[in-house]
Amino acid sequence: MKTTTFIFALLISVSAFASDKYTEQMSKHIHAVYTAKSVDEYQSAINALDRIALAEKTKWEPYYYSAFGNLMLATQTTEGAKKDSYLDLALAAIEKGKTIQANESELIALEGFVHMIRLTVDPGTRGPQYSGMAMQAFGKALGINPNNPRALALMAQMQFGTAQFFGSSTTEACGMAKKALEQFGSFKSDNPLAPVWGKEMTDELLKQCK
Repeated sequence: MKTTTFIFALLISVSAFASDKYTEQMSKHIHAVYTAKSVDEYQSAINALDRIALAEKTKWEPYYYSAFGNLMLATQTTEGAKKDSYLDLALAAIEKGKTIQANESELIALEGFVHMIRLTVDPGTRGPQYSGMAMQAFGKALGINPNNPRALALMAQMQFGTAQFFGSSTTEACGMAKKALEQFGSFKSDNPLAPVWGKEMTDELLKQCK
């Protein structure tokens, strides 16, 4: 009985160590994605996250941040084909993450962000398809977690851009952005690797609101 208890305690200890090691490594590479200043810096962090994803078969976070890194690269190029290429990589990572955690609000919100940036390659042609896909994803993410500030902030961004494109009122979008900003202030997660980005983007959007 004592031997069994010892083995059980040892297994728990090893599991906790592995979990702590995972969190430590992930935190390092998440920080690298958040602070990257060049394509090489982004790519280095993305490659590291992809390696972790291959090793950690039950974790969605490496796929999330790999996708986020590629999404950030897409926002920093004006070349349509290159933008689409980065977005393809981001979407592929999100889909892999969803096979692990299908109803993760953050993954679904990020998927909507991919659709939103895809639209910017050619708004006139892509608008009807990708605006709907983006809004549907944001709505689904908020349905899963109504307190997800990123989902609401991205929905506000999408709605604001659409209103500007058609010359209509941005009042609803601005109200949504204001609510998202409040949610950023109160957002809490039990997951130490939960995303924290989006507040600055929302601040910038609100500066455009009258």
